[in-house]
Amino acid sequence: MEIKKAPYGSWASPITASLIAQGSITFAGVWLEADGLYWLENRPFSGGRSVLCRSRERGEKEEVTPPPFDARTRVHEYGGGSVTLGKGEVFFSHFPDQRLYRVRPGETPRPLTAEGPFRYADGVLDAERGRLIVIREDHGISDREAQNTVAAVDLSTGEVTVLEEGHDFYAYPRLSPDGSLLSFIAWDHPRMPWDGTFLYVAPILPDGRLGEKRQVAGGLEESIFQPEWSPEGTLYYISDRQGWWNLYRLEGEKGVGLLPMEAEFGEPLWQLGATTYGFAGSDRLVLKYEKDTFSHLAALDLKTGRLTPLHLPFTAIQHVKVREGKAAFVGSSPERPMGVILLDLGTGEWEERQGSMEAPLDEGYLSRPRPITFPSQGGRKAHALYYPPQNKDFQGPEGEKPPLLVFTHGGPTSHVRPSFNLGIQYWTSRGFAVVDVNYGGSTGYGRNYRELLKERWGQVDVEDCQAAAHYLVQEGLVDGERLAIRGRSAGGYTTMAALVFGDTFKAGASHFGVSDLEALAKDTHKLCAGASMR
Repeated sequence: MEIKKAPYGSWASPITASLIAQGSITFAGVWLEADGLYWLENRPFSGGRSVLCRSRERGEKEEVTPPPFDARTRVHEYGGGSVTLGKGEVFFSHFPDQRLYRVRPGETPRPLTAEGPFRYADGVLDAERGRLIVIREDHGISDREAQNTVAAVDLSTGEVTVLEEGHDFYAYPRLSPDGSLLSFIAWDHPRMPWDGTFLYVAPILPDGRLGEKRQVAGGLEESIFQPEWSPEGTLYYISDRQGWWNLYRLEGEKGVGLLPMEAEFGEPLWQLGATTYGFAGSDRLVLKYEKDTFSHLAALDLKTGRLTPLHLPFTAIQHVKVREGKAAFVGSSPERPMGVILLDLGTGEWEERQGSMEAPLDEGYLSRPRPITFPSQGGRKAHALYYPPQNKDFQGPEGEKPPLLVFTHGGPTSHVRPSFNLGIQYWTSRGFAVVDVNYGGSTGYGRNYRELLKERWGQVDVEDCQAAAHYLVQEGLVDGERLAIRGRSAGGYTTMAALVFGDTFKAGASHFGVSDLEALAKDTHKLCAGASMR
């Protein structure tokens, strides 16, 4: 087919607004159990209902939570950790009433907890004591904010007993293999979980209550992520005490770093239950880390310390789970839509058990990003993903440079990955260049970079977005007279600030953006109240 010449920004594209508006399935978690691979999929075509599904060895799919059940929780408002599996049974939070329900595949869900102003998340099954240990959020206190606790739910009666309270927030209650110890993390206002958290371990007494807890890691300026017990009963966790979210092992009273490197093994805990590693036996661990926003999956020999890359075609990986020679995760790349992936750790072979889109797009219309690092204000460096225009049917006229659209992510404590994104490809396939900016304050580049935005939101992020545009103009990649910016939520605030306090951009679009910081600080939910204080 003959390639046509047409002005940048005018190219015809099969990536339409209606295609984007249809939405695609997203995935909120995966689990590997003896009876199959489970995953939680959010369906925009079903009113956003989250459905737990299972796939057996031969790959057939079944729904575990039938209509109208919606497996979502509102703990911390952003949810996460709405499903707990164990012993062939599933426990989940039902979105409309926030009660816990229980179900076995093929049966009808039954309520476990009573009606009330409570929300539940991030559970672990304590089979020996016939209970579920969860994070509970109590919204029945009228004169103050919701109260978060670690609680136990009796599987026979549904009765709830508080095990631990006193901190503003809790996450990751996890049982040691012999059931004698419980670990969990906690933090308090005004800190967010990526600012400072405490990792505790407490003995479980004969009556099921917790004994005196001891702090084994963390602090006001140390963020802990995903504490996990090994099959032998050793506690592992991720900490940023050396400036990067790296892996540690508790040896006696001391945390020992296993893989010191300038890469991120953790993530910002906006949603509960996030996982980036798991144990493949007593001496092997499979983990995901990110470097320059690209995800890498690797196997760590716990005896030798050797890290072996697992070469896969995925550049964005989430929700890693490991069990008996297999790993499962959600993976994507700029050319490959998000999917639930099952990996055989012995052979290295993988298969997609569930995709997010029915019909893949021709790769000739998909732009492939490259990471860029560029100078910004005050001598600092900033980071972004640059997507050049791409359409197999068109090319721009000689001497013309494409217009640029700057994307600003939400959060603002978050980051963009090189994943499949129709919202970007819509523009690049029409002849626009796109730069997706990980401005100062973004995650993925260590603690110092993450803290650049403290008390400087609307300044550092704006400067870095402007600097990204100027850099691409200077490199001769885009037209300096056709620069635009857009963003959602916190990124919408960055967009509006860039338009009001600078003249770099000719146009911009704020999608449900924050526009009044004073109003945000006064009228936000409990988790984000900490962010607004800082």
